[in-house]
Amino acid sequence: MTYRAPVKDLMFNMQALADLPALNKIPAFADFDLDTAQAVLEECAKLCEDVIAPLNWEGDKNPSYWKDGQVFTTPGFKEAFKQFAEGGWQGLQHPDEFGGQGLPKTIGAACGEMINSANVSFALCPLLTDGAIEALLTAGSDEQKSVYLPKLVDGSWTGTMNLTEPQAGSDLAQVRTRAEPQADGTYKIFGTKIFITYGEHDMAENIVHLVLARVVGAPEGVKGISLFLVPKFMVNADGSVGARNDAHCVSIEHKMGIKASPTAVLQFGDHGGAVGTLIGEENRGLEYMFIMMNAARFGVGVQGIAVAERSYQKAASFARDRVQSRPVDGSTAAGGGAAPILHHPDVRRMLMTMRALTEGCRAMSSVAASAYDTAHHHADAAVAKQAQTFYEFLVPLVKGYSTEMSLEVTDLGVQVHGGMGFIEETGAAQHYRDAKILTIYEGTTAIQANDLVGRKTGRDGGAFARSVAGLVEATEAQLAARDSAAARSVLKRLSAARLAYLDVVDFIAANSRSNPNAAYAGSVPYLMLAGNLVAGWQLARSLMVAEDHLAAGNDAAFMSAKIATARFYAEHILSRAGGLRDAIVEGADSVTAMSLDAF
Repeated sequence: MTYRAPVKDLMFNMQALADLPALNKIPAFADFDLDTAQAVLEECAKLCEDVIAPLNWEGDKNPSYWKDGQVFTTPGFKEAFKQFAEGGWQGLQHPDEFGGQGLPKTIGAACGEMINSANVSFALCPLLTDGAIEALLTAGSDEQKSVYLPKLVDGSWTGTMNLTEPQAGSDLAQVRTRAEPQADGTYKIFGTKIFITYGEHDMAENIVHLVLARVVGAPEGVKGISLFLVPKFMVNADGSVGARNDAHCVSIEHKMGIKASPTAVLQFGDHGGAVGTLIGEENRGLEYMFIMMNAARFGVGVQGIAVAERSYQKAASFARDRVQSRPVDGSTAAGGGAAPILHHPDVRRMLMTMRALTEGCRAMSSVAASAYDTAHHHADAAVAKQAQTFYEFLVPLVKGYSTEMSLEVTDLGVQVHGGMGFIEETGAAQHYRDAKILTIYEGTTAIQANDLVGRKTGRDGGAFARSVAGLVEATEAQLAARDSAAARSVLKRLSAARLAYLDVVDFIAANSRSNPNAAYAGSVPYLMLAGNLVAGWQLARSLMVAEDHLAAGNDAAFMSAKIATARFYAEHILSRAGGLRDAIVEGADSVTAMSLDAF
């Protein structure tokens, strides 16, 4: 089936949960009201549905390939990227002083979901460019900004993130790429970088590599890492592309998914040294790179939601059409014979699980994006600081929970198709394969969970994590004032999940320093519980808004579906919280009980 962008649900979240009208009152966003958001999303939907989505399966069948040092992307990608760039989509949420449109992240993230649903392999290129732009905006020199940002923002050039190396993996303390200072203020870069998304391609005239390296004589470990800007082609004084730099792609990886996205091995300095310029100060590279990584981590979480949405749409379409077996209730809707599998309760359970998980994570990401916008643009410093802390708390949940969720959803998408799901021609398997990488790159789920335990919970003794529970409790009070069966059911499960979460926060806070093995043994389950709670909380909020709209006679079909989805989430997904709580609080010892020799 073809992809249909969920514009109505994205708009619902922006209005009801992310409070775009409040953001519209901030001077920086004065031009971006709900009508503008609707128009932007509708235009983005057209591009995604008509141009980008049709290339998704083609990219899986005919992936990018490497030949003689060059990478050639899937047929159609180059032309689609040209339309993407000419439409101004790369610069959607970047500053207008560099040619962007300055839209809130709240709108930009919604467009990002649609682009990723249409074609996650394609969308990875602009995602990495967004991260490079963020890093340069934060730490780049005036010259770097003036030379590189306009070209990155308009899509003429693309950006990459060069972190890891063959020996390093996720342990960036082991980075060995070296940088040698030159008399003219530049550096010569020497080393090998692996897993570089869109490190080489044919869709743009230049590629701007942001590279972690050590200046000769720098301290060992992460404290000695600096960040450098290394273009594929040098840039002339007039801004035009000049001579080829000594940065070359020596191969690309053969992967289980996202096959159209070239994952490059880059070699710097084989012919005298790649020319790079320092970003910011020496030995602060990891600090700057985390700006790019945090932008990418949020973006990867949105990718998880996007792939889940595409998988759900395909599964729901199949379930409406695939005729198999009589309904268990003896329904005569199909004349007493076989019926579409949508009639079968377990198929509906699977589809509701897919839908509820996707909508819950979408709602969570929209609220996180709104917090980001508030943090960066609100005039009240105290409000901005609180929003920034909330956003930073949510990033590992958006990245970790949403991507793990996408695996569950795409797995169910294959299952709904039955045996046909195991056949590549149906397309269900591609979503499953594409989703797997999302739990790994930009930091595995365990790395997100360690961040949640150490930086976001243990560091302040669990104070902010408990304040999030306080916000959930306020929603419970609002639910308690309602007398609908759906509200009562959601209230019961939301309250139980919050209490389970608080038990875990207390356990993590008490053990993160005194008994770190116990705290970190439950880090991923804690992330899953926290993500589950926050997503369920947002759906609880959506339920109340939908009930009010339904009572007013507004869009009955859509609002009824929102209510049903929120209730299903509470009864079937929020209800997992108790088991996660027990595994974390009471099961820590069994994680490390077996001797290392027994494995």
